Amino acid sequence: MKQISFDLKKGEAKFKIENMDDLWCLSHIIEPEDLVRGKTVRKIKIGESDQRKVNIVKKTIFIEIRVENVEFHEYSSILRVSGTITQGPEDIQKGSYHTFNLEPGTVITVIKKQWLSFQIEKIKQASVETKKILICVLDRDEVCFGLLKKQGFSLLSEIKGDVEKKADLKAKTGNFYGDVVNKLYDYAERYKIENIILASPAFWKEDLMKNIKNDEIKKKITLATCSCSGKEAIDEVLKRPEVKNVLSQQRVAKELKLVELLLEEISKNSLAVYGLKETEKAVTAGAVEKLLVTDGLIQKTRLNKTYEKIDPMMKNTESMKGTVNIIGSDHDGGKKLDGLGGIAAILRYKLNY
Repeated sequence: MKQISFDLKKGEAKFKIENMDDLWCLSHIIEPEDLVRGKTVRKIKIGESDQRKVNIVKKTIFIEIRVENVEFHEYSSILRVSGTITQGPEDIQKGSYHTFNLEPGTVITVIKKQWLSFQIEKIKQASVETKKILICVLDRDEVCFGLLKKQGFSLLSEIKGDVEKKADLKAKTGNFYGDVVNKLYDYAERYKIENIILASPAFWKEDLMKNIKNDEIKKKITLATCSCSGKEAIDEVLKRPEVKNVLSQQRVAKELKLVELLLEEISKNSLAVYGLKETEKAVTAGAVEKLLVTDGLIQKTRLNKTYEKIDPMMKNTESMKGTVNIIGSDHDGGKKLDGLGGIAAILRYKLNY
């Protein structure tokens, strides 16, 4: 995301959206009652309604809306921000409804009465280029490739083979290790990969390394251990200490660690609460050190018009020097937190009711 300007005193921030990760970021930042300004296309009627012929034309205009609803459509790469028009050309009626369809290339201004610390931090993270990291997990005859992103990881491909027959060029499964190495080279070139995490149970990763002859690719590889293969193994690998340095700037690794810390405290019946009711009590008491909220819960409460229950908790946590952490529902940690109600907190001290 390109940050064009940011005036905290006025509460105004102007951005240019560059990719889908930026849309995901803005879906957590833009809220009901915010003002959003930008260019948009709107249908305009030419001619009076009592005339026989009324033409409808599409016109590019600059307007401002007061936000009522925010919807992120991941698969269409569009963020829809809807609300009522507060400013615009003379021929546009104030109070009428409009939807911004935000996509890469769009320039918008977001105006808030109050910018929370976690929102400012998300903008900073989105404005910094992150490393392109390829994850490859494999076992004897299966490999899974994933591309790490700010909002989780995207599954690139899964390959099944039979390494016992890898020398048999006519075998139905083909040369398994050869296929894996070729795919590794292909993804490294296609996505301009800076780091590769190669993980497996047992010794399969070392066997594969023997088949990698490209020295530039070898320099990018960090080996890690996992207990299985497939998509589940990618979540496991992100928690491994071997890849801590590689993932130090990545949101997903931080979120997984936070959820693991929360679960540890819950298992000890110690410094943690979960669920809306118990977490709200902890926030009110000023006991929250880290508030964890899934983006799934945020989206759900926005849709069913109950977001006002979540928003004050985030603001109160920050006002009492706690931190707010938005956890993606698309990875293992987020799914576990959603299973606990989508909201939880790590406490400064244990509450006695």
